[in-house]
Amino acid sequence: MRNDGALSAFLIQLVFISFVSIGGVNAAMPELHRQVVEINHWLSEQQFTDFFAIATAAPGPNLLIVTLIGYELGGALGAFAATTAICAPTCVLTYFVAKAWERFKRAPLRVAIQAGLTPITVGLIAATAYLIARSADQTMAAVAVTVATAAIAYFTRINPLWAFAAAAALGFTGFV
Repeated sequence: MRNDGALSAFLIQLVFISFVSIGGVNAAMPELHRQVVEINHWLSEQQFTDFFAIATAAPGPNLLIVTLIGYELGGALGAFAATTAICAPTCVLTYFVAKAWERFKRAPLRVAIQAGLTPITVGLIAATAYLIARSADQTMAAVAVTVATAAIAYFTRINPLWAFAAAAALGFTGFV
């Protein structure tokens, strides 16, 4: 746990990051990584990747990585504050926007905004996938597992959990 003002700075950043997390926190992951690892050095590359893996594997919303970072920076209070900082601003905004959004259901501007947000969200989530793969792939074996898993998920109808299970087995045996 840190006491050097890192938690306060992190919470302020989360308020702003929450507004670009269209599609969930995964869409904001590149900026979160940039702030936490590259600029402020609150976490190492490995810690960030580990927190992402834990948050993704755990049941619940994908914003758990923010909770884990908050816990690292400020203990239980930091975890609660970080979760609130990422959720509260967009919840309030969504409440007010939803009323207007429904009222202008057929308006050309609404249709254009909605159509424009889809590729932005996909691009941000693709950037997250690249960022996490780059951080996790420290060996050629890890790169091979990442490429194979992506290919299975993209080109087949095989449940990706089978690829995850195979990757876990490879990791358990020490191959990766």
